[in-house]
Order: sequence, then C-alpha cells, then structure tokens
Amino acid sequence: MREMPGGGLVRGAGTRERATFLELFLDLVFVFALTRISLRLIDDFTGGGRGEFAGLGQALLLFLALWSVWTLTVWSTSWLDPEAMIVQTVIVITMAGAMTMAVAVPDGFGARASLFAITLVALQVARVGYFHLAGHGGPDPHQSVRIVFWLSLHAPFWIVGGLVNDGDVRGWLWAVAVLVDYTGSYLGWPTPGLGAQRLGMQGLAAEHLAERYQQFLLIALGEAIFVIGLAFSGSSFHAAQTAAFVLALATTVLLWRIYFHLAGGTLDAAVGTSRDAARLATDMAFAHLAMIAGIVLTGVGMELYITEPFGHLPPTWLIAILGGPALFLAGRSALEYQVFSRISRSRTAGLLVMALLLPVVLPLRPLAAGAAATLVLLGVAGADSRHSRRRPREMARPPF
Repeated sequence: MREMPGGGLVRGAGTRERATFLELFLDLVFVFALTRISLRLIDDFTGGGRGEFAGLGQALLLFLALWSVWTLTVWSTSWLDPEAMIVQTVIVITMAGAMTMAVAVPDGFGARASLFAITLVALQVARVGYFHLAGHGGPDPHQSVRIVFWLSLHAPFWIVGGLVNDGDVRGWLWAVAVLVDYTGSYLGWPTPGLGAQRLGMQGLAAEHLAERYQQFLLIALGEAIFVIGLAFSGSSFHAAQTAAFVLALATTVLLWRIYFHLAGGTLDAAVGTSRDAARLATDMAFAHLAMIAGIVLTGVGMELYITEPFGHLPPTWLIAILGGPALFLAGRSALEYQVFSRISRSRTAGLLVMALLLPVVLPLRPLAAGAAATLVLLGVAGADSRHSRRRPREMARPPF
C-alpha cells in the first residue's frame, strides 16, 4: 500500500486500472443489499402489509440511498489511487456503513428507519471528514466543502424522516432528501463562492470506471439468479414450475447479452474519448441505475411466475413482469446514446411492444406474461446479432 498525502492521492500513469480486491469485497455488501430489497418487494407483491405501490416507493428510496453511496465510492476510486491507505480506509468505512444500511432494509420504513437514516448520514460525514483530515485536504480541498454543503441540505430530511412515527411523512421527507442528493451530484455540487465541479474533473481512469459499472450490473444479475434459484428450490418441481425456472434463466442470459452487446462492453472507450468524462460518468451512473433497478424488478417478477406459474395474475404483478424488463431497456437505451450518440431501433421497438403487451397479457397466467416479456428481449437480442453480422464493429462516439 502507498501512503500519499495531498495531490499524490490522485491516480498516476503507473496506477493499475483494474478494480482492487478490496473494491470487489465491498461489492459483496451490495449483493446482500440488493437481495434484501428483492425479498422485501416479493413480500409486497404477495400480500405484505405495505401494499404493492407503497412497497415499491419505499424500496425505491432505500435503493436510491444505497446506490448513491456506491456511485460516490466508484467515482472517488476512479479518480484517486484505490491502493493508497487513505482511500482503502474510506472503502472499509463504506463497507461497514453500507452493511448496516442493508441489514436495516427489511424494516427500513419501520422500526429500523432511524438506523438506516442515521447510518447513511454518519457514513457520508465520516467519509468526507476522514478523507479531508487524513489527506490534508486531498487533491481538491474545495470538493470536500462542496459535498458537505450539499450534505447539510439533505441530511436533515434523512434524520427527521428516520425519527418521525408517521410512515407517509417519512416517505415525503426521504423523497426530498433523495431529490436534493441526486440533484447535487448530477450538477457537480454547486456551492456559493466555489461553483460546481464533479469528482474526477481532472481525469478519470476510464478502464476502472467502466469495469466497476460492469461489475455492479453483473452483481444485479447474480442477485436475480439467487432469487429465482431460491424460488425454484422451494417449489414442488412441477413441470410448470420447471418451465418457469428455465424461462427465468433464459431471461437473465438475455439481459446479460443485451447489456454487453457493444455499448456495455465499450464503456472504457467512451469515457476515454469523451470531451467531458466526468459528466459522461455521471450520466452513465443514471443509466446503470435504471438498468439495475430493472433487473431487480425483473427478478421479482420471475420469482412470482416461478411460484405461481398458472395462478391468478394480479394486474400489479405486471409492474415487475413487464415493467422490470422495460425499465432495463430504457436504461440500456440511454447508455447506448451515451456511448454511440444514437439509439437502436430495436430498443425503441422493444419498449413499444412492452407497452402494447399490457392489455394483451392481463387475462393470461403469470407464466404466459413472463414468456411474452422474454420473447421481447429475445427479439432485441436477435436484432443486435443481425446488426453485428452486417456491419463492422462500431467505435465509441460519445455525444460530449
């Protein structure tokens, strides 16, 4: 490990761009967190006391808080040397805080709401404070001030929301907190007297950043496999459930294929050739946010039709069965534009067909609805394959 104060914390030409083992270790915490969110949603869709829509909103807020923690860590380690002792200590602090937040997720809007909120705020303060003090201000002392300024804007909403007893009030307060948090990070934390500046404005490690986004998406796919495997292993192994399990596995393969076809596998080239890599990294975070949320929701839908393949299909189940793949395609379309400055017609067609399927599959069984969603993904993947055979491999051409 290298201890490098001040500007020496920034990645140098000789710093390796592959993710460190400690960063991969951190990702294991988020595997657990995604599993907690999925199981919470499954409970909501199968008669939990919260209800489907309230449960969806609550799970979304918890997920957005965890994603904010992860992305800020990734931007930092793509700008700074992840093998420096100061940076590694921040990663360990993040691991402890994220694990505590993940443990609180199942009852994150109930008895453990204060634990979730206070841990989130304490984690953000501890990371910024430790880095600023141990790094003697770091390579950009003003950046800590910017982040703390925005933290002071949204942290009170988290804390008060965690302490109030009214769940509806908590939801509104936390929604404001998430909106302020994401607005600040998207704009580069504009601060009076200092202006705005995104992390990594001085230079990002393109290969490292791309690899971290790719790894987290694989984590989401792995979590979906865990959910469907758990559902099938607890079933009666009837023919319909076996067919549903095979369909679910095929769906995860298609999600993997659609993501990594060209755009998902060309992230490093896009960041490396961008005229504004920090902005592109921010936009990519939002695209991956949509895709990963879509994968989690798709996993919930797959669990539902594995458990009850020929049962009654409640209309709300289509939020997961069709809405999950549609959200993934929307995020993937945004990523394609960020990498190539265009969107394939197959993505737009896939989203349109998903919308048109809603009234068609409503009178059908859950397994049939799942099969319809999988066929749409198969059509998108097939169009990608035909495009690859007809044209040479496309080079990254980000819009900025």
